[in-house]
Amino acid sequence: MEGLEMKHVLFMLFLVLLVGCQPADQPAEVTEAPDETAQEQAPEPVASEPEPEPEENRLARVLEQQSEEVQARFRFRNPYETLNFFGIEPGMTVVEALPGGGWYTRILLPYLGEEGKLIAANYPVSLFQQFPWASEEFLENLPAWPDTFAENAQAMCAGDCASVGAFWLGELPEDMRGQADAVLFIRVLQNLARFQNEGVDDFLDQAFSDAYAVLKPGGVLGVVQHEAREDMPDDWASGAHGYLKKSFVIAQAEAAGFEFSGESAINENPDDQPTVDKVVWRLPPTLMVHENGDPDEQRARHEVIGESHRMTLKFVKPEP
Repeated sequence: MEGLEMKHVLFMLFLVLLVGCQPADQPAEVTEAPDETAQEQAPEPVASEPEPEPEENRLARVLEQQSEEVQARFRFRNPYETLNFFGIEPGMTVVEALPGGGWYTRILLPYLGEEGKLIAANYPVSLFQQFPWASEEFLENLPAWPDTFAENAQAMCAGDCASVGAFWLGELPEDMRGQADAVLFIRVLQNLARFQNEGVDDFLDQAFSDAYAVLKPGGVLGVVQHEAREDMPDDWASGAHGYLKKSFVIAQAEAAGFEFSGESAINENPDDQPTVDKVVWRLPPTLMVHENGDPDEQRARHEVIGESHRMTLKFVKPEP
């Protein structure tokens, strides 16, 4: 028994000594400390370039930012669908014929953006001289139009806007030849055709010739035009009443060298059914009234019809 007791005492002493050899604050498993030097040498994350705004989003944003007056015409003029049909994109060089008060100009300047260019092409001075409303003062100030258009365009857009150029139809500058991606003839052909048909000058032929010359090969000519039914008399559909036949417009463009690429029903209005005694300017936004009848009643009736029935045609300048 004494031997057993002695062995037990020795075993207990061994355990005490073994436990006492372990440091009190040392964990059973040691986790390796992180390498701070390696952390310091890790490369900084590279900031990625912001992705460009999708074109459809940009156009939608530009349209949303337009004034109430401009937006009031969207349901008749369908700018989103029309510009997409013609393939207009930011960064393009686009010729806008007869910008007038700038309805489309206000949309195109911010949509094309600072990488793009908008070139206005106005009726010749000799065509403006045919209008009975063209006063002496208007005609005296008209030659300054290229400068005044540029000034007015600056007031229409600020920031990310297209640069601006201008020329008179029939007088295309040499340095503009072959520079444009697209030409837009939106509600402009009627007067060019009208006065050419009346023998004043070759206004329509000159306009199509300039459109062809200013475009790059593969460039697009987009036409939106008040459309006369094909069964209407040719002398009525000469442009004098504002309407032209689709067959006539296509023939004129093809004679200038363009290829017909397609058409869209975007801007059609079946409620516009003019008879031979009607002009397109009876409809909004002009709302011209006849001498006979109640003016308010006429305007109300024409407001219900809306803007004119329009063809929307796309042509392409062939590649060499």
